[in-house]
Amino acid sequence: MKRISDFLAGVPMTIVSGVFLAASLILMLMKMEVPVDPAWVSVIISGIPLLYLAIWRIIHNKGMSKISSALLISIAMIAAVAIGDTFAAGEVAFIMAIGAILEEKTAERSKKGLKELISLAPQQGRRINNGNEEMIYAEEIKAGYILRVLPGETIPVDGRIISGNTSVDQAIMTGESLPVDKEVGDSVFCGTINRFGAIDMEATNVGEDSSLQKLIRMVQDAENKQAPIQRIADKWATWLVPVALLIAIVTYFVTQDIVRGVTVLVVFCPCALVLATPTAIMAAIGQAAKHGVIVKSGEALEKMGKVDTIAFDKTGTLTFGKLEVSDTIPFSKELDENELLVLVASAESRSEHPLGKAIVTHARGKDLVLKDAAGFRMEAGKGIYANVSGRNLFCGSEKYLKENGVDIPKQVSDTLNKLRNEGKASVLAATDGLCLGVIALSDILRPTAKEMVTRLDKMDTQTVLLTGDNRRTADYFAKQVGITAVQAELLPEEKVQNIVQLQQEGKSVCMIGDGVNDAPALKTASVGVAMGVMGSDIAVEAADIALMSDDISRIPYLKRLSNVTVRTIKFSISLSLFINFVAILMSFMGWLTPTTGALVHNAGSIFVVLIAALLYDRKFD
Repeated sequence: MKRISDFLAGVPMTIVSGVFLAASLILMLMKMEVPVDPAWVSVIISGIPLLYLAIWRIIHNKGMSKISSALLISIAMIAAVAIGDTFAAGEVAFIMAIGAILEEKTAERSKKGLKELISLAPQQGRRINNGNEEMIYAEEIKAGYILRVLPGETIPVDGRIISGNTSVDQAIMTGESLPVDKEVGDSVFCGTINRFGAIDMEATNVGEDSSLQKLIRMVQDAENKQAPIQRIADKWATWLVPVALLIAIVTYFVTQDIVRGVTVLVVFCPCALVLATPTAIMAAIGQAAKHGVIVKSGEALEKMGKVDTIAFDKTGTLTFGKLEVSDTIPFSKELDENELLVLVASAESRSEHPLGKAIVTHARGKDLVLKDAAGFRMEAGKGIYANVSGRNLFCGSEKYLKENGVDIPKQVSDTLNKLRNEGKASVLAATDGLCLGVIALSDILRPTAKEMVTRLDKMDTQTVLLTGDNRRTADYFAKQVGITAVQAELLPEEKVQNIVQLQQEGKSVCMIGDGVNDAPALKTASVGVAMGVMGSDIAVEAADIALMSDDISRIPYLKRLSNVTVRTIKFSISLSLFINFVAILMSFMGWLTPTTGALVHNAGSIFVVLIAALLYDRKFD
């Protein structure tokens, strides 16, 4: 029976239902009689799924939820058929079928993102056993196993480095734009990528306890917590059905006219109520799409209109997530900025480190001619050495230079501290024990970020920064855009905890992010918004809304659109209730029949659709 109901409720059969209903109306207006009213086809096609839903809810739902809008419309449909008004019965069934289809289309969600997240889980690890290497499946790794991870490999489980130095790309977990230098004693996370040096590590959290598996579980849990849209008409059905029946019965006993009683039931059907939400939402979704904003569900748009707090990730969201040289500072009077840049870029020309690549790109962008570098070697997580034009150059961290006999005077230390406070990464250059200068690199703030935050403040919307980056970097960028509430150095579960805490304080939270690490937070928030172009596929799939142009200046537009959509829905509901009230009075007075009542009731539905359509071309900027 369910298969039959689903088939009849589908788009093709609903179109057939509409065609036969239109034929019935034409014949009625032309006063032509036929042996069988075409509206019977509409009653069967659109009425059977309605009856099935009403009966199923009576059997399976608990308490007052047994009473639904489907039950009220089924009663009206049966009553109309009983007195011979087949058109009225087909009309209310058809309108409900249209509403159900529209609502289903706006509520569909994809599960693709979770599958992609699961695919990131490493399949194998390299175990060191009695000095020998052996590849084993990730699920066979136990706490305490010694594992070796080579450059470019994914770390199979959470663990602690016991030998070697490296730089690890932790973007999947923390969203950090830079690989993080790691040495003996440091922790590493499952699913992150070892970029440079080979390391030996001791497995700590394995299997379901690993950080990546926790990330996957958080997305699954948040997905499961997403309740389906409950129709407004169903919310009100617990009192609509008894009231409609009571008024219909009173009408019959007062007027002694069964037709008037049935007419009351027909005009009382909440078809306009059912259409109010999906039509407004579909128009708003179309409006948003024209502005590069993809809204995946009507529920998300409704909730966005109620959001009072927006939490931002930093890297790739407020910033471009791309490192660029921001400062070139010589400490030697023998060098100017370009000469320092040529020396460092020449030394880094063979490096695969993101900092080195960014410096080389910057130098070539200035059309500087790089020099040959001989004897290149790299110490993972520390720095590089190369001989450039007879100079033995050491480029890297302050610690690396000190290890190679370079003196770091107070002027250099003060400069480094200043750069750190500005959220910048630094590469020092030195030769013959002297520090030649420093090149600083920084993620670049999106030019529209500050104005966007200002506009949200004017809309009484609180802004919060939740990032995996270090505290200094987070504070610097937050100050640049005007965000005062900052939480830094957060793992994915800690972002989720911050969002849950805000929700417990009564806030309706929207999370905006772009990385895999943001997926649980995007799912946990009332509304998740992902950066669609630069963002990971997993973040985009986990979110309710995607900014396909990565233009965060669209956020205030999205908030205004959502607010107006919610107001439009409320107005449409109020209008439909008013029309129903007037139609009920006219039915009581005998001025309407079930057929004319169905047409008046249909006019209310048309008004609701027209009001919703105005959203599509409305200007919000």
